[in-house]
Amino acid sequence: MKLSQNATWFTLKGFGWIVNRASHSFSVKLGEWIGLLVWLFSPSRVDRAEARCVKVLQVGVTTARSIVKESYRNLGRGLAEVLRLPTLGSGIMNYVEIHGEENLREALSKGKGVICLSAHFGNWEYTAAVLAVKGYPMNAIGADQRDPRITNLIVSLRSACGVKTMSKGFDLKGAIRCLRDGEALGVLLDQDFGENGIVVPFMGIPASTPFGPVKMADRIGSSVVPMFIVRRPDGIHHDLYIQPALGEAGGLPFGKDVEASLELCNDTMSEWITRYPGHWMWLYPRWASTTGDR
Repeated sequence: MKLSQNATWFTLKGFGWIVNRASHSFSVKLGEWIGLLVWLFSPSRVDRAEARCVKVLQVGVTTARSIVKESYRNLGRGLAEVLRLPTLGSGIMNYVEIHGEENLREALSKGKGVICLSAHFGNWEYTAAVLAVKGYPMNAIGADQRDPRITNLIVSLRSACGVKTMSKGFDLKGAIRCLRDGEALGVLLDQDFGENGIVVPFMGIPASTPFGPVKMADRIGSSVVPMFIVRRPDGIHHDLYIQPALGEAGGLPFGKDVEASLELCNDTMSEWITRYPGHWMWLYPRWASTTGDR
């Protein structure tokens, strides 16, 4: 195990110990400060994130700097909130208001499962956690980390609120099984899929996009329901917006035209990111395989 991995692990464990013994408001504020410290001491990564922001949003450097700084603050807040999930449990409902829940209920009532479309936007882990606490059968894709201890921690934190995690990477069989069982599967589609993806615009720039969820939706008949969580100005409370299931794409039922369906997904995510740019994870090189931006 690398020294840097051990340092990250013990820092994470120490932070988790603190936030599970402190008040919620203090913990989230502490997370915000940590996010700002990471922003301050990561100049090269921050510079690349700002350059992405300038290119994509067509804004000036000063505005981009403010957006990226807010993104780091939100990531720190989100880390504190997620580490507190075992302490919060059902108490998470005190901090999240759901809008459009009827859209999820309607989609699940068809019995063919639901793909919950979202992005690395706001506190995305809260989306699955809140819905699981509400009694919905939630599954999330497990993103393996370099340190298996952190992977196991993510699985444990999710399970504290009843969220099940698919096994290593994108477990296709497990994902299909949960949808056929009429459950919900959370998917973050704003990821660079390299040579294995289909290139469609994301925020107006060609991006390699995973097409597995669209194929599954077509194969099983699952609805794709976009949902995005927005942090309120107080920094502590959130609004979870659940939209109606995606309809036709390219003049055909969703999933029949894979490229058009992916473009609809990307357009949906792009709209929310444009509206709340400080909520998105600009540090991630979304266009690495198409533009060389790493």
